[in-house]
Amino acid sequence: MKLRHVAVLSLLISSTAAAQPVEIIDASGETVFINSAERIIGLNGSTTEILFALGLDANIVGCDASSTYPKNVQKKLPSVGYQYRLNAEGILSLKPTLVIGREDVKPPQVVEQLRAGGVTMLLLKEPRTFDEAKQRLRTIGKAVNRKENAEALISDLEMQVETLESKLAAREGLPKKKALFLYLRGPQTAFVLGEDSAPGAMIEIVGAVNAAGNIKGTKPMTSEAVIAAQPEVYVLFESGLKSIGGVEGLLKVPGLAQTPAGRNKRVVAMDGLYLSGFGPRCGRAALDLFRGIYEAEGLFAASGE
Repeated sequence: MKLRHVAVLSLLISSTAAAQPVEIIDASGETVFINSAERIIGLNGSTTEILFALGLDANIVGCDASSTYPKNVQKKLPSVGYQYRLNAEGILSLKPTLVIGREDVKPPQVVEQLRAGGVTMLLLKEPRTFDEAKQRLRTIGKAVNRKENAEALISDLEMQVETLESKLAAREGLPKKKALFLYLRGPQTAFVLGEDSAPGAMIEIVGAVNAAGNIKGTKPMTSEAVIAAQPEVYVLFESGLKSIGGVEGLLKVPGLAQTPAGRNKRVVAMDGLYLSGFGPRCGRAALDLFRGIYEAEGLFAASGE
């Protein structure tokens, strides 16, 4: 009888413990209580990528338009629109128990509508360093009860970071190359991104100099400024390079051919989410960016697949 009572008591304790919500601190410093990760929506590309990498394929019921990895994810999952143009009705129709995204999702009134509708919202800071990327992996892993999976992803990331650090150490004392990130959407939409952007952070991480200088945010590109900066490498999203007609089209943009990068046709084109997502693949992305800037000639392309 005593053994049976102990067994019953242990079962009750286990059940009670399992029912306890998971407590997570969000980007605003507030405590979010997560009761269920049974039906999850990812509100940005890196979050959706993390959820799949954690093995939650069966739990993800929707994603936003910036979710492009794994391949064909947009065909597999219902879309809830773009993370900065959210619609509460579309999200609520999927009956999520947990919605995870970045802290600046818009519009804010939709976030409040979702919370008022009983949806648990976990909004997190977008990483700009490897340490922040690891912290986000741990946070999401804890939130969805996949701590061990998250640690495995972090272990892989740390090995890639070690490889990058050895490459950077080998270049110690050598001049840093000047790289300029160009955000292009056809010939009429051209911007440079500052040091606080994800591509800007990646350029610094791989030991290059952001030729845009110490600007913050996004600035319109001018031919005079590009010529004055004299970048040695242009870095673009693959989609941006394609929108301009490839390298040849890029060099027809006023000013771009009149730099060391233009004269040598030195262009690094990477998938947007791969380069700027700071998700599970960010160590690999940094290694590819390093190779593209320091070890390649001509065009270097990396899709992250």
